[in-house]
Amino acid sequence: MKPPQIPLESIAELGPPCLRLTIPEEYRDENGHMNMRWYLAVFDDAGYPLQESLGLSQQYHAAHGTGGFDLEHHIHYVNEVLPGDAVAVYARLVDQTAKRIHYLMFMVNETRGTLASIFECVNSFADMKKRRTAPYPAAIAAEIAQVLDEHRKLDWAPPLCGVMSA
Repeated sequence: MKPPQIPLESIAELGPPCLRLTIPEEYRDENGHMNMRWYLAVFDDAGYPLQESLGLSQQYHAAHGTGGFDLEHHIHYVNEVLPGDAVAVYARLVDQTAKRIHYLMFMVNETRGTLASIFECVNSFADMKKRRTAPYPAAIAAEIAQVLDEHRKLDWAPPLCGVMSA
């Protein structure tokens, strides 16, 4: 399924990127572009700043014995990325429950001016002492709800894969 065209200006409205980097040469595969395994690594690296922006820093997790579990992913490869290209990753929240968030990340190839990839994820809050999902603390849930409300006001629909939900 091909995602709808999303203007890069609309993606940039999501705020500052969670991550910016130049793709290193070691990410090159035999076809000369970034190998698919590195897309997940880039999105994973971008997930930490996203979580931190919601109040879930590594320090918070260490102090409270909590963490997060990714439950499901979908990656859509839209346009290739080459080693040496500069990319930025933006995040958009889609939904929330007491224990989970559903979000998208958009990898923008700033060198080529294209949307390179869309990552969709369902992630849960976790009590690491029990190693089970757990409800978000009230202050964190309120922060997620505030960001979600802002993202729901955007004038473009999130390009969901259609098989995931929080």
